[in-house]
Amino acid sequence: MSTRRIVTACCLAAAAIAPSPARAQQPLPGERIAAGISAAGTDLSGLTFEEAAARLQSVHGERLERGTITVQAADITWKLKTANADVKFDVLTSAKRALYAGRTSAGKPVDVPLQVSFTQSAVDRFVRRIQRRLHRPARDSELRISIRRVRVTHSRRGRDIGDKTLAKQVAAALVDPRITRVFKPRLISVKPKVNADKLRKSASTVITIEQSSFTLRLFKRLKVVKRYKVAVGLPDYPTPRGLFAIQSKQVNPVWSVPNSPWAGELAGTTVTGGSAQNPLKARWLGVSGSVGIHGTGQDYSIGTRASHGCIRMHVDDVIALYKRVPLGTPVLIG
Repeated sequence: MSTRRIVTACCLAAAAIAPSPARAQQPLPGERIAAGISAAGTDLSGLTFEEAAARLQSVHGERLERGTITVQAADITWKLKTANADVKFDVLTSAKRALYAGRTSAGKPVDVPLQVSFTQSAVDRFVRRIQRRLHRPARDSELRISIRRVRVTHSRRGRDIGDKTLAKQVAAALVDPRITRVFKPRLISVKPKVNADKLRKSASTVITIEQSSFTLRLFKRLKVVKRYKVAVGLPDYPTPRGLFAIQSKQVNPVWSVPNSPWAGELAGTTVTGGSAQNPLKARWLGVSGSVGIHGTGQDYSIGTRASHGCIRMHVDDVIALYKRVPLGTPVLIG
């Protein structure tokens, strides 16, 4: 059996009108289709089963089995030959369907669907080809941070064609000859999730730290509003580089002394905030793990490589910075 998916057009309404061809009594010799019965809009009243089949083939056969579906969008045209979708028009079953519907119509007009099958995968491939050509994803605005500049890129609307809807329309046209075979799908504008205005508000504060010049820059609404001189890590205990964020904030922070030889007799202990032995003066802005921005009592170290990885500031400076920096603020260290 072929692995291609074959779709057969049928209609529940027709099944409710008359028994299906497989179960109904076969056409009787000389039996004619009742008045008011049609198939896909073609009047079959008074015809025998054989005459009805011939009429349906004459009227619809060429269009169904050797027709063309056309899609036009963005000044581009695509065509799908019905033969390439393996369209098969079963005129005998279609004629029987009309005959059986007439037996129970009680004089009322009835239009029955044609019996047509096609390969759905061919339709899906056709629509995917159109989608690939026309689809354009929306582009979100992005926050671009460099040491001396912060900017927001422009967003861009995307474009889509509604491929599922188009596939259904093409499939319907393959089995119903009354449906137009020229489609002009409306191009759908897709909004970006993040635009420039939204991003500016969500990233209104940014910090960058330039180790080579020992400079901390505070950006507000993409502009530098303050520069501070800082100290950074010693060569043996370098300040990490990369994009981080303010993870924690503390006033007069407690110092959890690293269990390291350089900490001497304080190694592995905890020093209370505000203590003379606590090198973390006044404020703490945690950046990454044990690395943070803090005040120092060693003002002479500012502008040098002197810390064990942290960023040191003058006490007045770190107090001023602390007030202006919310949690989650991006921090680029370079």
